[in-house]
Amino acid sequence: MHLCVHAGFHKTGTTTLQQALAANRAALAPAARVMLKGDMPGLTEAARAYSRTGDEVDWALYRHEAARTLATLDPDDPRPVLISTEDLSGHMPFRHGLTGYDAAPRLMSGLRDMAAEVLPAARLSFLYTTRAAEPWVRSCHAQHLAADRMTDTLAEYTARALPHADLDAMANRVAAAVAPAPLHRARLEDLAARALGPLDALLDLAGVDPELRSRLAPVPPANRALPDGVLHALLALNRSDRPWPEIRAEKTALIRRARRTATATATAET
Repeated sequence: MHLCVHAGFHKTGTTTLQQALAANRAALAPAARVMLKGDMPGLTEAARAYSRTGDEVDWALYRHEAARTLATLDPDDPRPVLISTEDLSGHMPFRHGLTGYDAAPRLMSGLRDMAAEVLPAARLSFLYTTRAAEPWVRSCHAQHLAADRMTDTLAEYTARALPHADLDAMANRVAAAVAPAPLHRARLEDLAARALGPLDALLDLAGVDPELRSRLAPVPPANRALPDGVLHALLALNRSDRPWPEIRAEKTALIRRARRTATATATAET
């Protein structure tokens, strides 16, 4: 059994990859097993909790959830297992006081150790998708505006975040922690031209044959950048003194309208 773990990073094509896995789960079934966030909620929440607290109780819970999740896999099934969720690396930076993925090396080495205990015959490989620093920071800022009560302008956020935006350096730290298990990386900029986008990087790792891959349905890129006007409106809402539930509802409606408009425009242009 080959466990192929795609554990991040946030805003590097992860949602697109996961939507492609979900859309093609049945088509991939003869050659691979798919595990997404919804298939392991206890493990992903435990990883996020430990990344926030660094507490040894949360660490013990993470190890327990890793063992429980891995125990659901049939060790006699030869198909590779495609595991994808960035939450395995913890919370997105600049939430809960975090400035990077400092917990990711221990989280991934812990997953390696639990795999060795629960599935001793399994082979484990890691994949991290990465991205150039400045586009990554812009995308993270937009995500925070949409999901949190971020009140920084892009310039303010960039000044704080850019010093911590070297994803290749972070991947190097994870690689050192999980050795001798291999860690592979793929840049989002290089994956854009691939037939299946970011999914191709995970299928490369799993060795899924070209003939099956040719039958898979590509999905459009997810979470495309919101227009500047929408981002400015989100920032204004976050800076207002209105109640959070009211702000959250208005932001959700605003983003949905923007997504519908973008979809309608793209459809009209094709």
